[in-house]
Amino acid sequence: MAAGLLAHLAGMLHDDEHLSAVQLRHLLARMGEALTDVCRIAESRGARLSVYTDFDAGTGPGS
Repeated sequence: MAAGLLAHLAGMLHDDEHLSAVQLRHLLARMGEALTDVCRIAESRGARLSVYTDFDAGTGPGS
């Protein structure tokens, strides 16, 4: 979703010099939602990576 919104933003900024406040608010709200998802996924993946790193080092669960 984030990549699609960035492409949409680029198109809006390139093609239309007169963006309304409503258009910008809508786009920013969707971008906020996408950024929240990106952060949630990054945190989740980072937490899983530390488990694998601990396991490889012999300090994880079941070592």
